[in-house]
Amino acid sequence: MKVAAFATIKMNSQRVPHKNIQPIGSRPLCYHIVHTALQIEKIDDVYVYCSDEAVIDYIPKEAKFLKREPWLDGDEIRANDTYSAFLKDIDADIYIALCTTSPFIQKETLRNALDKVLLENYDSAFTAKRMQTFAWYKGGPVNYDVANVPRTQDLEPVFVETSAFFIFKKELWTEYGRRIGFHPYIQEVGEIEGVDIDTMEDLKVAQALAGHVLNL
Repeated sequence: MKVAAFATIKMNSQRVPHKNIQPIGSRPLCYHIVHTALQIEKIDDVYVYCSDEAVIDYIPKEAKFLKREPWLDGDEIRANDTYSAFLKDIDADIYIALCTTSPFIQKETLRNALDKVLLENYDSAFTAKRMQTFAWYKGGPVNYDVANVPRTQDLEPVFVETSAFFIFKKELWTEYGRRIGFHPYIQEVGEIEGVDIDTMEDLKVAQALAGHVLNL
């Protein structure tokens, strides 16, 4: 069974200029999760999917560069568009979509999630943080009754996607266009692994943490 991991990378972004090549520790941001995926024995190939060959200077040399069409860099392009384009270029049984904005994901975390899809009855896996707190959505409580407020430890947890990676079987995408399937495994991550760089503030937090977390 072939497993292909891929990181879709833009060399610039709106909210954080040149985000993917900003330093996190001694390496650029886009290096870290690609390096992590390369350490997983059951992943056959790790691709960097980018329209700009300049990215090659910032990624692990073992990763495979695959040039994508420049239109996929558009600000209105969704992740689904890049997934569909990549799957047309590369055939595999299981795909792992990596998000470079999560630099602190550990190899044990990725390996465990992949094993759940390979060896157990899960059709997909994704990372999420467990939030054991009072949550609201659209003006109402999600996981408790305001007339009977429980202890925090008795709350039903809410899971929030961190988007570090999505693991899915080929047919899940080709038949349904879904990266999260009908029987997904939720790979829980803590606050550090759950760091996702989307703003300048996120970047500063990650840079401050890097020296304490990364071994690179």
